[in-house]
Amino acid sequence: MLEVKKVLKKYQMGNVEVTALNSISFKVNAGEFAAIMGPSGSGKSTLMNILGCLDRMTEGSYFLNDRDVANLSDTELAHIRNKEIGFVFQAFNLLPRMNLLENVALPLVYAGVSPKVRREKALEALEKVGLKDRVKHKPNEISGGQKQRVAIARAIVNSPTFILADEPTGNLDSKSSNDIMGIFQGLNDEGATVLIVTHEPDIAQHAKRIVRFKDGNIVSDTPVEDRIII
Repeated sequence: MLEVKKVLKKYQMGNVEVTALNSISFKVNAGEFAAIMGPSGSGKSTLMNILGCLDRMTEGSYFLNDRDVANLSDTELAHIRNKEIGFVFQAFNLLPRMNLLENVALPLVYAGVSPKVRREKALEALEKVGLKDRVKHKPNEISGGQKQRVAIARAIVNSPTFILADEPTGNLDSKSSNDIMGIFQGLNDEGATVLIVTHEPDIAQHAKRIVRFKDGNIVSDTPVEDRIII
């Protein structure tokens, strides 16, 4: 479903060339739940940007559903971001003037979906994260954990190919973090493919597989033992 082959990413910082990813290769099959771990500067965020079609690699291939996205136009990449990838960010990225229903429905607006269908799909997504009774609330009227639930609902409203979450529990307390990971596990149990970046070992233990990065290289790729199940 998702495969990177010999992906190299270099940045120019002044007179210094920095290698963020050093010809890495790995695959995520449909229905997997994988966590990407590594210290700051290990390349995990760079990889997430490439997988999310937010950045381009220097060399290599990235296949999403058997389609090589490396040479797609910006318009084609924008279409993939809207239709095939559900993003969840540490900072939630909710629009403060919109209520929760409107925030969740936003990707459907960009996709040209009718208002009636947008409402139905947004309500369904909010129900999956346990917030169907809060649709008229604004983001500043709910807790951090609830904001992340809304962000997850927004990520799944378009029924994407996979969910890409960057430090999704980074701004949350322990209880809220467990609740969020329980939601990801539930979505994965229903068939969703989930890929998260985290620096927290206990959060990674909720996944089924951990890919560890160091200095732009994959240093291990192992199934999770003693998995935490919510």
